Amino acid sequence: MIRAEADSPSPHRGRRRAALLGRAAGRLYYAAAFYAALAVFGASCLLWSLPASLLHRVLPRRFGEPIGQFGIMAGFRWGLAVMRLLGVVRVDLSALDALRDERSVVVASNHPTMMDAVLLISRLPRVVCITKASLWDSPFLGGGVRLAGYVRNDAPLPMIRRAAEAVREGRQLMVFPEGSRTARPPFDRFSRGFAVMARAAGAPVQTVLIEADSPYLRKGWPLLRRPDLPVVFRVRLGERFTMGRDPEAFVAGLENYFRRELRAGVEEEEGSAAA
Repeated sequence: MIRAEADSPSPHRGRRRAALLGRAAGRLYYAAAFYAALAVFGASCLLWSLPASLLHRVLPRRFGEPIGQFGIMAGFRWGLAVMRLLGVVRVDLSALDALRDERSVVVASNHPTMMDAVLLISRLPRVVCITKASLWDSPFLGGGVRLAGYVRNDAPLPMIRRAAEAVREGRQLMVFPEGSRTARPPFDRFSRGFAVMARAAGAPVQTVLIEADSPYLRKGWPLLRRPDLPVVFRVRLGERFTMGRDPEAFVAGLENYFRRELRAGVEEEEGSAAA
């Protein structure tokens, strides 16, 4: 009797084995899903960039730029849909829909990860972005950004003129006041050049706050290094500001606002987790 009890499988041991198998299966699935999502996103960008580079050469700007802006929006939305379907990313971007049809507004966001531009552009079909000059030579994005009429950041005065022109034409201008991804959270110092650009545009500044629960694609994180999944983003609209006469005071006030709101967001998440 004693021998039979000792030889019989323990229900606790069976549950532990099932749990281990479940975790192993989850790791395998997320690894496959992560790289599949990256492959789909990269292929989508490449498949749009090639025809867009040709359209950029033949279409007049007044026709080409709206097509280019919509094309990038649609491609990014498709890529995010695949990521969400596979369970790699969780995000609710419905707050951005309030900006969809707005004209002549500067959209200013903090910049924690490389995904930020993808998140915002995926919901804004008329947006023009300030981009790194190196993207213009990228086989994945170069054709698209040229056709869309995005603004290079390598020449300050032409950049300000082109950005202001786009806003006066009714476009939305998306900028990251930090100038690059955040190196020291919650955000880096805002550039005074951003305030000069906003003043030249003569448009209101709509703030957007982005929070991520993962270090994925933060500064220094390689694209192909898989993080813990899913990656969860929180995107919300902030207050709208009007540019004053003093750029320094405007930048200082905007920094204080972002600092206060991002701190409140962290405290809210911690409170929800504790509850």
